Amino acid sequence: MVPRLKANYKEKVVPALMKRSGYTNVMQVPTISRVILNVGVGEHQANPGLLEDAQKTLSMITGQKAVVTKAKKAISNFKIKENQSIGCRVSLSGIRMWEFMDRFITLAIPRIRDFRGLNRRSMDGQGNFSMGLKEQIVFHEIDHDKIKKLHGMDVTIVTSAKTDEEGLMLLEELGLPFRKEKGSSN
Repeated sequence: MVPRLKANYKEKVVPALMKRSGYTNVMQVPTISRVILNVGVGEHQANPGLLEDAQKTLSMITGQKAVVTKAKKAISNFKIKENQSIGCRVSLSGIRMWEFMDRFITLAIPRIRDFRGLNRRSMDGQGNFSMGLKEQIVFHEIDHDKIKKLHGMDVTIVTSAKTDEEGLMLLEELGLPFRKEKGSSN
């Protein structure tokens, strides 16, 4: 079974991008290569269950087990020791990535409180997009009653685009709701 967003990508997005950018070959059209979700849990030393809670949350949202991230070096100002567990992350690709992106665009983004559109300047210069979420309850998979503490997460969408403009065009065609910039014709 082909995920709905991937079918939409092949049927509508690829032809639209080929026409819009003047690509001559289908292989030139950028695509999403992976999606990375990252949760940093700073104060889990004081409350040991936070890291496990963040792992369970990421696993419920993505359907894939979250990996614990550890500090690479000690930072005394933040009371972080080398190799200390400081968060968790999940890297999605393939069918899980397309299904997550479909749920993210159609279900989670509309539930963000005071949402006025995604910031176009959140591109990294190489066609990848990153954004932060303040709370995990925007996802339907999360049961509000079982949450110990609200925590945010970073969502990074890695594309095969070579420039920010190509990446923005791809993400706009896929349906990500970007904020209209002042003074632009978009």
